Amino acid sequence: MDTTKKTIILFSGDLDKALAAFIIANGAAAMGDDVTMFFTFWGLNVLRKSVAPPHKKSFLQGMFGGMMPKGPGKLGLSKMNFAGVGPKLMRRVMRQQNVTSLEELIATAREQGIKMIACKMSMDVLGLSEDELIDGLDYVGVATYLGEADEAGVNLFI
Repeated sequence: MDTTKKTIILFSGDLDKALAAFIIANGAAAMGDDVTMFFTFWGLNVLRKSVAPPHKKSFLQGMFGGMMPKGPGKLGLSKMNFAGVGPKLMRRVMRQQNVTSLEELIATAREQGIKMIACKMSMDVLGLSEDELIDGLDYVGVATYLGEADEAGVNLFI
């Protein structure tokens, strides 16, 4: 086990939980740790492009795609969402307090070499294709994540 290796599963598509995951990941990477983030189910929404090419999907996959937020700028809050007003207020307070935005945290994670992997099985279930997600990801199954987690000193599920 490598105590300097960290893995994070991001299962949630909530803004506040995504912020926590990326703050922890960036903090660990800044300390020199090797970090892998595994995005599954609703966590994949963090990686979605706001505009993506159309794809042929089943009816249910099309419904998922239409109802899920497209990218970090469209995520809701886990609490106090207030019909979409909550995230706007949260982002406003974050700017006022000079807190880094989720979009900036994602860019920093990429600059620091944080490995971001998307769960291929979740993508298939939700009808997401690789070109609907941001560039620079690995597309894998759970076994790949588990291999990373076996080597890590810290595993977080968010």
